[in-house]
Amino acid sequence: MTPSSVRVPLLTGALVRQALVQALRKIDPRHLSRNPVVFVTAVIATACTVMLGEAVLFPPAEGPVLPTPGVLAQIVAWLWGTVLFATFAEALAEGRGQAQAQALRRARTDTVARRLGAIDAPETERVLATQLRQGDLVRVEPGDLVPGDGEVVEGIALVDESAITGESAPVIRESGGDRSAVTGGTRVVSDRLVVRITANPGDNMLDRMIALVESAKRQKTPNEIALTILLVGLTMIFLLVVVTLPAFAAQQGMALPVPFLAALLVTLIPTTIGGLLSAIGIAGMDRLVRFNVIAKSGRAVEAAGDVDVLLLDKTGTITLGNRQAAAFLPVQGVEERDLAQASLLASLADDTAEGRSIVALACERFGFATDALDRSGLVFQPFTAQSRMSGVDGPDGVSIRKGAPDRVLGILEESPPRDLVRAIERVAKNGGTPLVVARDHRPLGVIDLKDIVKPGLRERFQTLRRMGIKTVMVTGDNPLTAAAIAAEAGVDDFLAEATPERKLELIRSHQAEGRLVAMCGDGSNDAPALAQADVGVAMNTGTQAAREAANMIDLDSDPTKLIEIVLIGKQLLMSRGALTTFSIANDVAKYFAILPALFLPALPEIAAFDVMGLGSPSRAILSALIFNALIIVALIPLALRGVSPRPASASTLLARHALVYGVGGVVAPFVGIKGIDLVLGSLGLA
Repeated sequence: MTPSSVRVPLLTGALVRQALVQALRKIDPRHLSRNPVVFVTAVIATACTVMLGEAVLFPPAEGPVLPTPGVLAQIVAWLWGTVLFATFAEALAEGRGQAQAQALRRARTDTVARRLGAIDAPETERVLATQLRQGDLVRVEPGDLVPGDGEVVEGIALVDESAITGESAPVIRESGGDRSAVTGGTRVVSDRLVVRITANPGDNMLDRMIALVESAKRQKTPNEIALTILLVGLTMIFLLVVVTLPAFAAQQGMALPVPFLAALLVTLIPTTIGGLLSAIGIAGMDRLVRFNVIAKSGRAVEAAGDVDVLLLDKTGTITLGNRQAAAFLPVQGVEERDLAQASLLASLADDTAEGRSIVALACERFGFATDALDRSGLVFQPFTAQSRMSGVDGPDGVSIRKGAPDRVLGILEESPPRDLVRAIERVAKNGGTPLVVARDHRPLGVIDLKDIVKPGLRERFQTLRRMGIKTVMVTGDNPLTAAAIAAEAGVDDFLAEATPERKLELIRSHQAEGRLVAMCGDGSNDAPALAQADVGVAMNTGTQAAREAANMIDLDSDPTKLIEIVLIGKQLLMSRGALTTFSIANDVAKYFAILPALFLPALPEIAAFDVMGLGSPSRAILSALIFNALIIVALIPLALRGVSPRPASASTLLARHALVYGVGGVVAPFVGIKGIDLVLGSLGLA
């Protein structure tokens, strides 16, 4: 069970109680010092607490230099409330991650594994999954849980991965190819598998997910650091403003009590965003985990929000990964049945998924039975990456070869016939992969291998395009094949005949233009590009090299998941930007709402600016302080849930939220402070 199936509600009684306890612990100055705005608020609250103690124990002998003890007590209470609400928001965000990790850990059971001494060993040893080590072989029967992350080395079976991916439909897992990876905690539905364990206990996918959701404490990202600098700058500006007010008040013959000035400073500095900053970042990481994506870096999550170029490896990313034989195209004078039979014989030694699909198509179309085949006298030539061919040599010198066109054409005795060349070009132009079959150095025809584009990609790429993201397919295929697949998938551009060096060159060229690049891939040859990209997303079914090079791993092995990753990145940035806009607008509005009420007794001529008509300076200060504390609480759900960005460019989203939260930040203080002022007046609290 993982984040797809473990849903922690936004707020529950248990989460709130736990967060309140943690919030009190976070008032530790060593923790508060990481957040300058909240730290300043805590220092001011401490100073006012000392003043309250002096006012109660040693009342002033002559004229009041402080507010009444009742008003001062309320100021102290709301100052500490502001600090507590800020630490509560952070603790609540961390608590959701901890609750999710506990749910994941409770879902784990002491799985018993059937360990094998060898692949063909008849007997198994029953051991706990925690006793397995990397390299161990285990047999998994129908109904069994896969005891750990591994690779299928024998067998083919349906595996229920809903506990890992949240998808209800079982998937095929088999030895060889791109569908051999299995994840601990999934369940075999049919048949049996022999799995080689690839991770030691504590290092499998589920353990890493638990560690991730527990790792709420993380270093600040560059955007957070920049925002912190901005908040410190605003705090210094408002500190200078407040420090100059006593001199101005003295010129008008009035005194401003120090607690009033302290409370005024807290209401003006950006406590709203300062109090919610940590919660926003933690909640963003939490949302990413719930989409079954492991992020190795918080920086990558933020970078995803600014991505404008996406490179996708074709095989296994845009396409299903296993090319399937679709047709036999004989040359003139050759029967299709003869071509199919020769293709079958040449593919018996080809253990790739493509080779197996050729055998399956020949048997399906013409009723061949491999079990009944007389193999005496046949010498099979297995497929290798170097030869790019497979074949068979029979008695009487018969030789059949099947493989890449350039390799097979190179062994022909004569120039290839025109219809063979046209068939090769037609297959490539239609997005397929042509394989040529020859017998005794004479061509028989072409096998059409088709790459199957994953369903729904065109629509998802249109969504990315509306978000201002350019999609580029990267493939080692020839330009004709690449163009056909790119057109079918609906990407914006493609790079054909791509080597690891060319992928790196493409990424670096985009980065040199100031663009942020994301790369999806699953193969070892994608590793350099995944490491170079700003956001590197490796498929969980990919190679170990790809997973280590990337800064994100998609457990669903779904390249279109990048849309969710980008949306979460944008959500994180937009949530922070929206609340920053609200906070700054809020502070400016409070400044112009409170100052007229504060100086009205000494300067009656500014009555026209006192649009709110607050009852008294003490009520104005207290109302603003209460509003300042309560607005943090009101915005906690938004910080945890995040702003929901629509598919649009960053500039459009920024303009939309600046309007909504900017105007809201200006209006809210006038409405909120006036309402609180009326309540305080009716209750006689100030």
